[in-house]
Amino acid sequence: MSTYTQPTDVMLLQPENLADDLAQVLDSALPRLRQITDLESQQPRESGKWSPRQIIGHLIDSACNNHQRFVRLQIDREIHLPGYRQTEWVAVQHYAERPWKDLLNLWEGLNRHLVHVIAQTQKSHLAHEWITPDGAWTLGFLIEDYIAHMGHHLLQILPE
Repeated sequence: MSTYTQPTDVMLLQPENLADDLAQVLDSALPRLRQITDLESQQPRESGKWSPRQIIGHLIDSACNNHQRFVRLQIDREIHLPGYRQTEWVAVQHYAERPWKDLLNLWEGLNRHLVHVIAQTQKSHLAHEWITPDGAWTLGFLIEDYIAHMGHHLLQILPE
């Protein structure tokens, strides 16, 4: 699994703060994303790279996959779920052909729900682990990394 941040000791993490962090990313990015036209959303920023539509599509896939992890790790102390092949997921779903507004609405809705799920997480569950061939990842780290991953991709669409 590629990571986008360093893990924080789960004892120092607070679910409410993590939820607030995600909500702040959404609140900051959405007005700027909505200013992108449908035509602009079709055009990759660099040759051979994803368009904004495909990047948001990838973030939709990330939300869907992480939703499973975030919920299941509140039920079980450890889980064994597959990762996902992001390039194939984006291609199979033809995000490049979806209207920009529809993609933004779906992305926002999924993430507003994740804000709620994260805020309701019991602190003790943040130490539960997703076991992968690459190692074990705590729920706390998965949430932190989810937010960092989103920030990484939003910068590809909305350079500062």
